[in-house]
Amino acid sequence: MDETRARAVLDAARLPGAVRDAELLALGENAVFGAGGLVVKVGRSAELLERAERELAVAGWLEAAGVPAVRAAEPTARLVEGHPVTVWHRLPEPVRPAEPRDLAPLLRQVHALPAAPFALPRRELLGGVERWLRLAGNAIDPADAAYLRSRRDGFASAAAALTPHLPPGPIHGDALPRNVHVGPDGPVLVDLETFSADLREHDLVVLALARDRYGVGGAAYDAFTTAYGWDVREWEGCGVLRGARETASCAWVAQHAPSNPAALTEFRRRVASLREGDAGVRWYPF
Repeated sequence: MDETRARAVLDAARLPGAVRDAELLALGENAVFGAGGLVVKVGRSAELLERAERELAVAGWLEAAGVPAVRAAEPTARLVEGHPVTVWHRLPEPVRPAEPRDLAPLLRQVHALPAAPFALPRRELLGGVERWLRLAGNAIDPADAAYLRSRRDGFASAAAALTPHLPPGPIHGDALPRNVHVGPDGPVLVDLETFSADLREHDLVVLALARDRYGVGGAAYDAFTTAYGWDVREWEGCGVLRGARETASCAWVAQHAPSNPAALTEFRRRVASLREGDAGVRWYPF
């Protein structure tokens, strides 16, 4: 889905307000538009409708629990021309960029929650690999696709056998500073679509990988672990969840390769580093 298609869906949704000239804020799994006091998310395909509906349910649950998070402006998702559309209250302008230390207290609040009053899925970190590789098509080397499928299968089996250090329960699922918005009233969680019920370690491995692959500094990472109260790298299962996330991250970038040369370059960089076993090669956010 490109911006042109996403805008066509936005127009067809006939939302209130001046959404026709909405500003494109992000384009990935969702196209995210800002229009006045609203944010509208247009999902890539109809198969993401269930996830969009669950994200709205999570937002209402977090609001009731007092967890600072983005709030829905409409309680249900719309399916418009085969694309799920959800509407959110727009957050005020950030007062500064989010840092790892801003994420830790939010995760502590989420990890202290009891089970949600509705079903949350397991964190199927590797569940999207096949779809992303399918979307990549012939833009990527078939040998690279086969390699990632093999890694997916191996890490899926290894992850299923892990013994956690923390009690399992609700998690954010994509716990990075980019999913925290620091407004006038402090940090809030955004992008709730990966909320799951699974190993809490999933949320902590995300930033450990960001330290090694995406340039998060050692001091910033240490501030995060101090604020949270534990460093997941002390856990023997850390390498398994890290490997699973690296595999998923490679496949996620692959889906953009057919239309974006920069994505193809980044995909090749990531796969080469995995093949070579070089855990220190810098990856770049996409």
